[in-house]
Amino acid sequence: MSEPIAAIASGGDRSVFGIIRMSGDGCFSICDQVFRANNGRPFSRQAPRELVVGLLLDSRSRPIDQVLAVRFPGPRSFTGEDYAEFQCHGSPVVMDEVLQALFAAGMRQAGRGEFTKRAFLNGHLDLTQAEAVVDLIESETAAAARNAVAQLEGALRQRAGAVYDSLLDIASRFYAVVDYPDEDIADVQREDIARTLTAAEQGLAQLLATFRRGRVLRQGVPTAIIGRPNVGKSSLLNALVGYERAIVTGIAGTTRDTVEEKAVVGGVLLRLIDTAGIRDTGDTVERLGVERARAAAEEAGLALLVLDGSQDLTAEDEAAVQAAVQAGSQIVLVNKADLPQKVDLAALRDRFACVLPVSAREGTGLEALEAAVAGLFPAGEPGQLLTNARQAEAVSRAVDALRGARQALDSGMTPDAVLTDTEGALHALGELTGRTLREDMVARIFERFCVGK
Repeated sequence: MSEPIAAIASGGDRSVFGIIRMSGDGCFSICDQVFRANNGRPFSRQAPRELVVGLLLDSRSRPIDQVLAVRFPGPRSFTGEDYAEFQCHGSPVVMDEVLQALFAAGMRQAGRGEFTKRAFLNGHLDLTQAEAVVDLIESETAAAARNAVAQLEGALRQRAGAVYDSLLDIASRFYAVVDYPDEDIADVQREDIARTLTAAEQGLAQLLATFRRGRVLRQGVPTAIIGRPNVGKSSLLNALVGYERAIVTGIAGTTRDTVEEKAVVGGVLLRLIDTAGIRDTGDTVERLGVERARAAAEEAGLALLVLDGSQDLTAEDEAAVQAAVQAGSQIVLVNKADLPQKVDLAALRDRFACVLPVSAREGTGLEALEAAVAGLFPAGEPGQLLTNARQAEAVSRAVDALRGARQALDSGMTPDAVLTDTEGALHALGELTGRTLREDMVARIFERFCVGK
């Protein structure tokens, strides 16, 4: 038995339409109390999965709104239990009145992620699919959304499930031989075990290697814009975000602290950090800004090193170069391409893999920057990426267990000892999809969700 719950699923802001979700035992009979269909039939007798027009009433039978209503009898519903939706006008006042009517009739407020949690507990979603719901809601790029949709359709579950099934087959055959010696069951050969363990370890190691790309999809790439004063770092930031985010002047040292903003460049979410110009200075505040600039470069996954192409390189440019090479990757942007050029691009390309002439003021050369960023951080196959630390940790434990099992087999240990580690890998993979999760871990995972999801 699951108590009936209700929540606003469309957010709390004013909009044209609002959606109220309901689920649980007695859901339809409660809807009978608050919804009066234009066709005269009670809500519980309406045709499943068909929208019907009607009037919502408060606890005193006063009209609240004219709405569309639909019911989904369990188990053929999102949650796996009786489930319903009211589609009303999107006034926060209206939606709150609808909720109060439902609460008065016997429903309670749904908790964070409770609808998706019920879908998981009722076997309609595995844990990777449930987490994909949050990823889809929070996605900030088209690539992130595509990956989340593919995971919601079961792509990651299928990839991990194929490995799980191969290991389970080996383990179950071994125990069948041991437990039923009189049956005509083929014994497990060491060659079969070795082949299965090797294939599983390689497959999971490849999956684990996708975590970096998956994390980039979800969180973006920390990107430090590095350069000496007045090379156009703030102008570049403004060009990438599309508005005047940073102050731009001809006065050196205008930017004294880091300025952070997000921008999608080449389909990749960059968490841009505009830093103070790299130079020696006696100004205490500016010196702190320079120190933060160097620290930002060390922590960045990407440095956009900005040079002034209209001037010869200086010692301050070389200091900026030394800061930029601390980042994971570098793209050199030779700015002010709209002016006569003095910088030797060929010499720079001998030092850096990617050197691009741009004009932040004119907006030229940014297409090449987008292509370069996309090449550095490819999205990968949608749905085939690990996107959070929980998933990566589970797969990492499975890989370690399989490595131990294979080493035990190679050293001549008996199959039962080898299969102990194999079972460890199965438990870890079970946690990836949610087959063996404890209740407290399930609760922790669904805390990431918002109410109504």
